[in-house]
Amino acid sequence: MSYTVKWGRERLHFPLPAPDAKLAEIRHEIATYTQLDPKSFKLVHTGAVMKDDNAPISAYGIKPNSTIAVVGGGDVPHAPKRHKHKEKPAERTEASTVAQIRGELDAVRRTLKPDVDAFLTTLDLAAPSSTASAPAPQPASTSLPKENKPALLGGRNTDIELEHRRLGELLLQSLLRLDAITAEGEWEEARKERKGAVKEVQSLLDRLDGGWRARPRTNVQSPA
Repeated sequence: MSYTVKWGRERLHFPLPAPDAKLAEIRHEIATYTQLDPKSFKLVHTGAVMKDDNAPISAYGIKPNSTIAVVGGGDVPHAPKRHKHKEKPAERTEASTVAQIRGELDAVRRTLKPDVDAFLTTLDLAAPSSTASAPAPQPASTSLPKENKPALLGGRNTDIELEHRRLGELLLQSLLRLDAITAEGEWEEARKERKGAVKEVQSLLDRLDGGWRARPRTNVQSPA
């Protein structure tokens, strides 16, 4: 048999003493568990404060499954709080800055440079040969419908235009990230690394734009 103690948000269960046990016994048991001063809190049962610790618990009607509330005492338990520990950002050093720069450049070399090379190769393959003879004109009846004609570089080739735009934007983003990396005044190596990385990425962007400007264009004549 037990009784319940309501302490803040907690509900505690204790063995029920004999009916002739004094209220002081319950107070002592609660104080021992909660680490509260026995004189610092009041015990309330069925809405009434039990004031006489020398009275038997039967006088207050305490029986199995009775609920006693602890009022006062100061140290009322609270629901556990989730403390947000703000992690301090790692202290920047020249070594960590150099590693950041090299990481950015390595990502460009691994992911963007191969795509730029492939893109420029595609443009070169589309360039007409200077020795190639002009193709014989096809009869109008055998010409392909407009939607079945292969897209031509320099014409309305949406895929190639999008790829050029995609690569250009990614390279610009990389340049912006490199520009945002600050190197302290005495970090000579970091400044040198950043300068070299910016130069390499900018060179790749220049190659991309230069190849795009020099791409073969299709001269489309307006119908008479």
